[in-house]
Amino acid sequence: MIKTSQRPYAAESARQLAEMGIEPLLARIYAARGIHSPAQLQSGLQHLLPFTQLKNVQQMASILADAIAAQRKILIVADYDADGATACAVGMRGLRMLGAKVDFIVPNRFEYGYGLTPEIVRLAAQHAPDILITVDNGISSVEGVAEANRLGMQVLITDHHLPGDALPDALCIVNPNQPGCSFPSKNLAGVGVIFYVLLALRAELRARGAYTDQAEPNLGNLLDLVALGTVADVVKLDDNNRILVHQGLLRIRAARTCCGIHALLQVAGKHPASVSTFELGFIVGPRLNAAGRMEDMSLGITCLITDDASEAAEIAARLNTLNDARKNIETEMQQTALASLEHITPADAFSLTLFDESWHQGVIGILASRLKDLYHRPVIVFARSPDGELKGSGRSIHALHLRDALDLVSKRHPHLLQKFGGHAMAAGLSLREEHFDEFKAAFEAVTQSLLSPADLTQIIETDGQLAPPEFSLNTARKLDQQVWGQGFPQPLFEGDFTVRSQRIIGEKHLKLQLASSDATYSAICFFRAEPMPPSIQAVFNLAVNEYNGNASLQLIVRHWQQAAL
Repeated sequence: MIKTSQRPYAAESARQLAEMGIEPLLARIYAARGIHSPAQLQSGLQHLLPFTQLKNVQQMASILADAIAAQRKILIVADYDADGATACAVGMRGLRMLGAKVDFIVPNRFEYGYGLTPEIVRLAAQHAPDILITVDNGISSVEGVAEANRLGMQVLITDHHLPGDALPDALCIVNPNQPGCSFPSKNLAGVGVIFYVLLALRAELRARGAYTDQAEPNLGNLLDLVALGTVADVVKLDDNNRILVHQGLLRIRAARTCCGIHALLQVAGKHPASVSTFELGFIVGPRLNAAGRMEDMSLGITCLITDDASEAAEIAARLNTLNDARKNIETEMQQTALASLEHITPADAFSLTLFDESWHQGVIGILASRLKDLYHRPVIVFARSPDGELKGSGRSIHALHLRDALDLVSKRHPHLLQKFGGHAMAAGLSLREEHFDEFKAAFEAVTQSLLSPADLTQIIETDGQLAPPEFSLNTARKLDQQVWGQGFPQPLFEGDFTVRSQRIIGEKHLKLQLASSDATYSAICFFRAEPMPPSIQAVFNLAVNEYNGNASLQLIVRHWQQAAL
């Protein structure tokens, strides 16, 4: 069941924003997203939170500066998703800019699983590094860090995931979510954390006189990668993250991006000048993720660190092919999942836990996300791994903190979970196949204890109705200028319309002419081929439609129902 609700906002904040020069519609939209001062909308790099507020960052900068001076070998241990890949690329590019001797390794998810495991540490040892530095992982790698210490390698951890009960015995940890860290933004992605480490390292090198006779490296050149990883990891776009993303988008639009991002946009038929968070999250991110899901993320990382345009183009073409294969596998898995759910009533359950021996381990997270969106319930999907364990990937609704729910399962049933970790909205776990049914029951019991039936009703929040003058190309363009995303959602509006005309285009989209208040608007409803009734209540966003060099207003219909008579 889906309901719509107007997003609440502080009227006083909207009034104050309007008095400060922000037009009333935007003031209302910003107030509904927690903005109470125009200062929160500042996008210049000078408004970034200072790195000095990150616990241990200056200590890590000093360790890395010493390593650079001694030309010690540094090996980055990356994660196999888009955040991990961009974090690795930022680390590789940034550390090299600052004079480090650095290489990387990324675990193959099918062989080694997630994080700095003892197995990946032993593989890393073959490179004979002096220092291991993790990006987007490591905060839960107690055993892996112990193995690295045993083998004589120092470990620096940069991560953003929530820690477990015990921290690993690393030489230094930088993570805004570790105990005792006062950094105001707890929403930095892994790529944001390593970027901040580099800022601290450059300041340390500056203090040591490294740039007395030479120009400082411009770390701002890495912000295209920071923006991509931040958006692709779906972290909350708080004030600080919006600055990082905005600055990265500026560089991409100005054709100042790295070869890899440019090639990934090109292979998808997207022009850099018009890139938004949508293209980063739904065009570039999935193609990059396809490497880790289908083969090996080292392919994606290589795409991001190469300065050879032809090499980047070749890799991007390969990633595009892998993404097409991923989509085909995803379609087949979703059909299997939906068929299995025909025998039960999902509405009777507070969660969905599924396993099929044919499912691809690299695609289960996407399937979990699709089913979560479809049924508005926490979903965990399992696939069999080569070692015989079941690897699970979960996605949750806002009412349930998924990692905390899994922690509760682990405490109630200590024998069930081999390991787990993640965020509020996404998590990974592993268990023995013979424990699947027991876990399914245990997870359902936990979700029932934490959720109410009302939590399982999907609510589409809108920003209310638009006045007739606000249905304009100018409004659409102003909305396009802001960075929207997780925790700072793109504005959606609602209204009643008469359907003047409708036709199918591209075999699966509905092109519409919608009338309201004596005006008619061009609209489109993507992935909808069934006809609409003569009158509808619609939820939509405003978009700029570019065609043959001309720009016009278009409504993107996100949800509709028949209008009440």
